[in-house]
Parts: sequence; C-alpha cells; structure tokens
Amino acid sequence: MKDKSHFVAFANWVAGAAGRAHAFVGACAIIVGWALTGPLFHYSDTWQLFINTGTTIITFLMVFVIQNTQNRDSKAMQVKLDELIRATEGAHNVLLDLEQLTERDLNRLRNRYIALAATARTELAQGHPDTGHPDLIPED
Repeated sequence: MKDKSHFVAFANWVAGAAGRAHAFVGACAIIVGWALTGPLFHYSDTWQLFINTGTTIITFLMVFVIQNTQNRDSKAMQVKLDELIRATEGAHNVLLDLEQLTERDLNRLRNRYIALAATARTELAQGHPDTGHPDLIPED
C-alpha cells in the first residue's frame, strides 16, 4: 500500500524541503545576492528579467507540487473522518462521502445543522442538556 510513484515521492520531498526554515533563508539569500549584483549589472533589464523569470518558474512548478501533496492529505483526512463517522455509534452514515454531494445538497445539510444548533442553544438556555442524537433529516 506504500508503493509511491516517483512524482509522489518527489512532491513529498519538495513540499517538506520547501516548508523548512532553511528553504526560506536560502530564498532570502538568493534575493539579497541578486539585489547586491544590481550595481554590477547597472540594474539592467536582463538583471531584472533574471529574477522575474526564476521566481515565476519556481512558483509555477511549486503550485503543482504543493497541490499534489494537499490533494493527497485532503483525501487521507476524508478517509479518516469517514472512518470515525462509520465507527461511531449513533453517527449518521449519510455524512460519509459528503464531498461527492452537489452544492445544493451540501447547503441543505448545512442548514439542517444550523437549525439543530439553534434548537440546542434554545434548549440549553432553558436548562435542558444539549446532547443527544436528533434526526439529521427531519421528517416532513
């Protein structure tokens, strides 16, 4: 199950390395070094183009690398949350796989939870407990 593609391994390595303090310090050193060479190159268009091109290329490539790691992290988190819902007695299994629902269905569920929270606050203010397992989808 741990068979990773070369890109996944590379993306993990780059994301890990880019998130370290040493990477930030290195990037700052490059900028300072570039700025110090300005007088040497008479602040020419080529001198400016060098840093603009370099930062643009690195930013463009990092978007894909970071997005890859975030997508995998997000999927792993969803699986973990789904397992907690599945394994929790009294939990509503309809909440599994919510990321596959339409925006309209997500809004409908979200509004139901907003209504449940409002009811719980009202009951709590009246001295009732705010625990329990009310139906997720009210019967109309």
